[in-house]
Amino acid sequence: MLASRILPVLLALFLAGCGDIWNSPYSGADRGKSILYTSFAERPKHLDPAQSYASDEWEFTAQIYEPPLQYHYLKRPYELIPATTVEVPKARQYDTKGRELPATAPASAVAYSEYEIHIKPGIRYQPHPAFAKAPDGSPRYLSLSETEVGGKYEISDFPETGSRELLAEDYVFEIKRLAHPRFVSPIFGHMSEYIVGLKELGETLQKANQAMLAAHEKKYGKTDKGYPWLDLREYDLSGVTVVDSHTYRVRVKGKYPQFVYWLAMPFFAPIPWEADKFYAQRGMNEGRNLTLDWYPVGTGPYMLSENNPNARMTLERNPNFRGEPYPSEGEHGDEKAGLLADAGKLAPFIDRIVFSREKEGIPYWNKFLQGYYDNSGISSDSFDQAVRIGLEGDAALSPQMDERGIQLKTSVGASTFYLAFNFLDPVVGSLSERSRKLRQAVSIAVDWEEFISIFANGRGIPGMGPLPPGIYGYRDWQDGFNPVVYDWVGGKPQRKPIDTAKRLLAEAGYPDGRDQKTGQPLVLYLDTAGRGPGDKSRLDWYRRQFAKLNIQLEIRSTDWNRFQEKIRAGNTQMFFLGWNADYPDPENFMFLLNGPQSRAKTQGENAANYANPEFDRLFEQMKNIDNGPERQALIDQMVKIARQDAPWVWGYHPKDYSLSHAWMRNGKPNNMARNGLKFLRVDSALRERRRAEWNNPVFWPVIALIALLAVGTLPAWLSYRRRERSAGRVVAHSVPPGRGG
Repeated sequence: MLASRILPVLLALFLAGCGDIWNSPYSGADRGKSILYTSFAERPKHLDPAQSYASDEWEFTAQIYEPPLQYHYLKRPYELIPATTVEVPKARQYDTKGRELPATAPASAVAYSEYEIHIKPGIRYQPHPAFAKAPDGSPRYLSLSETEVGGKYEISDFPETGSRELLAEDYVFEIKRLAHPRFVSPIFGHMSEYIVGLKELGETLQKANQAMLAAHEKKYGKTDKGYPWLDLREYDLSGVTVVDSHTYRVRVKGKYPQFVYWLAMPFFAPIPWEADKFYAQRGMNEGRNLTLDWYPVGTGPYMLSENNPNARMTLERNPNFRGEPYPSEGEHGDEKAGLLADAGKLAPFIDRIVFSREKEGIPYWNKFLQGYYDNSGISSDSFDQAVRIGLEGDAALSPQMDERGIQLKTSVGASTFYLAFNFLDPVVGSLSERSRKLRQAVSIAVDWEEFISIFANGRGIPGMGPLPPGIYGYRDWQDGFNPVVYDWVGGKPQRKPIDTAKRLLAEAGYPDGRDQKTGQPLVLYLDTAGRGPGDKSRLDWYRRQFAKLNIQLEIRSTDWNRFQEKIRAGNTQMFFLGWNADYPDPENFMFLLNGPQSRAKTQGENAANYANPEFDRLFEQMKNIDNGPERQALIDQMVKIARQDAPWVWGYHPKDYSLSHAWMRNGKPNNMARNGLKFLRVDSALRERRRAEWNNPVFWPVIALIALLAVGTLPAWLSYRRRERSAGRVVAHSVPPGRGG
């Protein structure tokens, strides 16, 4: 009886160990294939390039869309190179009379600049229903009735696909989409100040859209969202013109050398009009998510084949991708590191990329150690297990990681993490002395050195202003420390004592953390995006920092998408944000504090809605001139103003640590671009061997447990059997002679 129960269990365990790896989260049919396994934490909100601006979104869009330019994968300092273009365009400068000026002309003499962009011929889009043709050559799916759309819920429900060549008009169409009134492009406010005619196009489209929606509402009612398509081809953009099928020209106001950096971002990737019209058909977004935000259309090396943002997102190789040669040169040390072994070979090298959603750090880390994720960051909880810090502060892998052949790569991020004060808030905002001293007091009290030590394992540099190391204009040591928050003591900056912060708070009208007029305690509100149970210790730490000043800190936690909406509306008091450099220029950080870039007013990137006329005046002078003493002097003045006004508690600049398994090849951190997945290579055979080795089931504890249970239950079982036999004998004796048998 007991044996009959034990044997099936042992047999099942044995069979599990003889087939696929017993705990693998992936299908056995994918074993040995060229697949990259990685993860994501937050579901991307936008995959439409006109709207996408978050780093977690660019992880996907950068593999799908191809803007004209890109960054060299290996070279440092970062270098712009062609993506779909023949060459990196150079600006031709003109004065107010249309006369061409030399490249050395001062910015004040330049009325406008023109960039002529030449696209390589023969580039094709991924297969997509928007390009499908009927037998007569007409578009197959661009004039669907609402009934025909009603039976479609996924892009795969459209059985026919097609493709076509990339044209210059597709890039022009996307630039127009930045002004589309039904989108909220985060760069429209900024770009409309530069691209000639973009602001006027926005106004024209707004009027046309209002008229169109009024007619739609009259026909279908106010609640109907099946809006008609706004064909942008019918509207001219004076500063952006198609020269020929593979050439277009962009005119920008004045001298704006940073414009070429924008040409390496997804905002300027091509969108074919067919895709825009396809997704605009009535019923497409009625609970179906048949939109560019859900199913992108690009020319890049990968296309999105599965979009289940609560669990998994999958990129497949684009069969129409032309291939891109792996770089044949890099910086010093790249060849020795094996980063040039694939020089000249056509990428992409990986056929599929599987992103699994991991909300919690510990399960993610354990799966990495089991070999089920190919690369990993290092959370604070896992840092001591992964890294050993030497006496001089240098990082090395722990013996456990070394034994597994795991590789460690570090880089200084061109990024910043900060606590922002909303300048629209009546308590912490404005340039009044009362609000300014309150912000300065908080800036002193929030101890970022302690934060970096506790929550980042020392992986960061305290911020002294808006610029991170590696960006032109950043100053180090005594020339670069923030005298509002620090004193220079013993050859290094030292945070001012808390008594200084308390004095500033009293001067602001809040002695000992109470409003001197009302006597009420000062309560400040921090909006944050909740990420899980691990938040508690961090949020408690924030409260302790404010408690130093007897300020009560109320935490208002929400999900990431709602958090973004509150910032866009200016409905916050304080919040944490980070910024990764879009391009390696100080303008890309200083514009985060530029008044005209207010998030709440213009949907720009100044999330704090900070506005100081003098800072803005200097910004206009600084942004368009070449690096040199004049630009450095302007930057120094701007940083001094920002330190005094303290729109941010300057936070810290992170150091990036990443891990990858021995079967990964060609990995090199790139803080300017995220389109490098095409160059990665996976040794799938080595991965399968290591997974089998690290996940080999151990049977003896189970067998031992079953044996102990068997020994423990044996007396009871024997007693039960004795009672059964005894009962059987009694029944047999009670049968009268001559019956039974």
